[in-house]
Amino acid sequence: NGYSRAAIPFTLHQKNANCMHNGVISFLFKDDGSTSQAAYQIASETCLYYKFDMWGLLGASYSPASLANSDDKRADYQAEVNNRMPSKPISELANDHPGIDPGKFGSSSETDPDHMTVFGFITDGVHYTGGCNTRYGSYPYCDAIALPSYSTAKSVFAGLALMRMELKYPGFMANSVAGQVSDCAANGNWGDVNYGHVIDMGTGNYNSGLYMGDEGALHTNDLFLPLDHASKIDYSCTVYDRKATPGTKWVYHTSDTYILGTAMNQDLKDLEGGSKDLFDDLLVNEIFKPLGTSPTSQHSRRTYDSVQQPFTGWGLTYLRDDVAKIANFLNVDDGRVDGNLLVDEFELDAALQRNPSDRGLDPLADFKYNNGFWAHEIQSNISCSSNVWVPFMSGYGGITILLLPNDTAYYVFSDDNTFIWMQAAQESHKIRSLCP
Repeated sequence: NGYSRAAIPFTLHQKNANCMHNGVISFLFKDDGSTSQAAYQIASETCLYYKFDMWGLLGASYSPASLANSDDKRADYQAEVNNRMPSKPISELANDHPGIDPGKFGSSSETDPDHMTVFGFITDGVHYTGGCNTRYGSYPYCDAIALPSYSTAKSVFAGLALMRMELKYPGFMANSVAGQVSDCAANGNWGDVNYGHVIDMGTGNYNSGLYMGDEGALHTNDLFLPLDHASKIDYSCTVYDRKATPGTKWVYHTSDTYILGTAMNQDLKDLEGGSKDLFDDLLVNEIFKPLGTSPTSQHSRRTYDSVQQPFTGWGLTYLRDDVAKIANFLNVDDGRVDGNLLVDEFELDAALQRNPSDRGLDPLADFKYNNGFWAHEIQSNISCSSNVWVPFMSGYGGITILLLPNDTAYYVFSDDNTFIWMQAAQESHKIRSLCP
């Protein structure tokens, strides 16, 4: 009857946190401003602790207006779409690589499909995609679904920013935390802690030496909930006592990554001008934009005050194409875009377990942690004659981005608190050997 229909994907992003609740809103409209009610539905999320369905009808109004620079905006969007990595459904993997079982990627025996948001596998420049189911059918705009980083930001933000600064200012990683963050200077626990110790989770300041023993309710209440930078940095600098020599004991603290982000942000202002911002000017302008990641990726959660400190250890948002591009940038292109090295080569090699003399610290048996990246040794799972270290990024609730040493990558965004990926690694081994 003369109406057009708009259908718009949207995401609710929890305040001060990183849960994503994905939905679609739809309505009818005419050029004269006539409109129907707007129908909306939310039927999926990437969130371990808060799941819900939500739907309804809302009153809607439409005011036709011209949009400034509309042609440029359309062109920018089309350029973004054109620049996405070539993609195919995960089922096509069997056709392109005979003998490979697509069912081993996003396997229901490893991740409950009811809690899966998306998964994908990248090889030879092709992005094979899967998932995107909701509780009420397939999500219709999977290329635009917003994915949370959680602690993958410790690799993608803190790790890459630190490696970028090390490239630009050699020796940067040896800087003292107390020398840059005044809140950490008062108690004497940070004077001998440098940025390299912090990115490795080896500050020597902690309460419990048990695996993830300090990353619990205390962090939730006193690090994540305050809205202002002063509260977050005061907590981060003062809550833990000195227990070990820096660089010798791995203890996981999101608060340590927050300290590192604070220090690097101030360093950037001191070195390049007071208006500089660690996220906008260093990570986005110098890495993400050359890499061609989406506008969605070019925002970070920040404190709600005049400081606007980016969280650094959580709070990024990706599209699935961003995940594929970042994985390829690290794993295949070795930190280069168009041949230009964007991060320190030595430190990236260390992060990806390519330097046997710098493996990092030991969270658990057969695991390493180096420069914000995890790694797991899987020799016995694929029958190689020597150790096979597989680096990966990990995020709260069930997020894994696997950087396999045969130039392939695999990712899972789920929220049932499982981090299992061995079937995907074994299947990738059939495409090209993972053995050194």
